[in-house]
Amino acid sequence: MSEPRSYLGRYQPRQIDVEAEKRAGWRDHRILVVRADDVRLTWPERELIEQLGAKLYGAKGQPRRRDG
Repeated sequence: MSEPRSYLGRYQPRQIDVEAEKRAGWRDHRILVVRADDVRLTWPERELIEQLGAKLYGAKGQPRRRDG
């Protein structure tokens, strides 16, 4: 794909590889980003993600807390 010729072309958003960004976040900063319904996970792994999310951020459907 060629670079846009317009001066404003450099401001157009570029498509990113979301999985690559997740990998980099984990490898570089130990930040894990995972969907609880990721098909690559087994049922027990999905349940663990749900439990961790509920413990850290509250149960699904619970009103959001404002920390700060």
